[in-house]
Amino acid sequence: MGLTDQPISVSKPTVAIAGAGGYVGRWFIYHFRHKYNIIALSRKKVKDNPYPEVTWKQVELYSISSTIEVLKEVDVAIYLVHSMNASTRLNQGSFEDTDLLLADNFSRAAHLNKVKQIIYLGGLLPKETGETLSRHLKSRLEVEQTLGSRSAKLTAIRASIIVGPGGSSFDMIKNLVTNLPVLMCPQWTESLTQPISLRDTLEIIDTCVGNEHLYGEAIEIGNPEVISYRKMLELTAKAMDKKRWVFSVPVFSLGLSKLWVGFFGESPPQLVSPLVESLKHTLTVSEELKFQEKHIDYLSYEESVRVALDSDVRPEIPSFYPLDKEKNTVRSIQRMANPNGESATWVAHRYNIWLPTFFKFWINGKLLDSGDIVFFLLWSKKPMLQLTMIPDRSEENRQLFYISGGWLVKRFDHGWLEFRGVLDNRYIISAIHEFVPRLPWLIYVNTQAKIHLWVMNRFKKYLENRLN
Repeated sequence: MGLTDQPISVSKPTVAIAGAGGYVGRWFIYHFRHKYNIIALSRKKVKDNPYPEVTWKQVELYSISSTIEVLKEVDVAIYLVHSMNASTRLNQGSFEDTDLLLADNFSRAAHLNKVKQIIYLGGLLPKETGETLSRHLKSRLEVEQTLGSRSAKLTAIRASIIVGPGGSSFDMIKNLVTNLPVLMCPQWTESLTQPISLRDTLEIIDTCVGNEHLYGEAIEIGNPEVISYRKMLELTAKAMDKKRWVFSVPVFSLGLSKLWVGFFGESPPQLVSPLVESLKHTLTVSEELKFQEKHIDYLSYEESVRVALDSDVRPEIPSFYPLDKEKNTVRSIQRMANPNGESATWVAHRYNIWLPTFFKFWINGKLLDSGDIVFFLLWSKKPMLQLTMIPDRSEENRQLFYISGGWLVKRFDHGWLEFRGVLDNRYIISAIHEFVPRLPWLIYVNTQAKIHLWVMNRFKKYLENRLN
């Protein structure tokens, strides 16, 4: 790869990596495990750690308290999390809202632990004025804004495709070249970008760690060569010594393109879909945001491909224990517009008033002396749902309730409901986490789960009508 271990300093910064088991995280650990005190964060508990100098900690990034715990005494946090796979059997929430909530958790935890800097590896943004961002790129920008919204200073690194051994984007290109002797490419493959080698990306991230000159800055990175995605396919075929006929056609729809790339690129939908949606943009480095802190002898795309193909070095990956979790758990995340900037406390209070009113012929709500909120069916004295507010973990812009009882609930010690303001309170997120339903699973999925989404959408419209 061309990177060497750095000299060990007397006082090494402590660097936590969220997403440590991913592509960039694994390589960063491999190259810099002696330069920094690295805390690698993973949802699963490590069974066998190949690098004793690296500390692995188990974390649930959906939980603020869990995230706070693992960021204690951390100087710099590197955030490499994108669209995490669901940790529950049913996940009702878009990837944008999920990523926004996770980033807000991380920002809050970093603030409470007085973390000096967060480094976020996101994506290049379009240069066309007035261009509507794809869902994927809009989400990346929202995550960037959220991570930088509190006391930890954000260094946002925006990159195009990172080319290196084991990288999912490069593997997708390599698989397309391997599987297709004729590459009939959609028109979006003519879009321009500036891919960057893994080696150069890691060097830039290393330069950013603890660098006060880059606190509060967004930088864009890419090798100086501006090429199209079609050209990338041609150069990859050349490096692989495969003769391929590559040409563009205007007939592929976005949906067909996703199927084409997913099937022949041997890539999962969660990778293909956001990537293809973003490729309609020109994603090149802005001159004013170009990384200039250090001279980088950039590898060209063709050189990067040859390194990726020829490398016989792979970072060792620890083995993990399987997750110990309740089988039938549910997470449901909804975002609601908040044009008047109302607090999460206000919204939570309105919800507790609105729900019995909306279901006035079915549901009655009651505030107990203990402070718990209980919902009953009108003809029943047995609570259907009981919520216990947690004052010491709530604040004006986050209200937290444990799901503590009711005949709709199987476990009273597991799930929680929250309302929180995000992105300077432009939105309110309502989320249920780790809820364990009492109903049999198939019945729950086809009844209570659908009713919950319908109710939250009605509440969302209620707020919009009330606030406008």
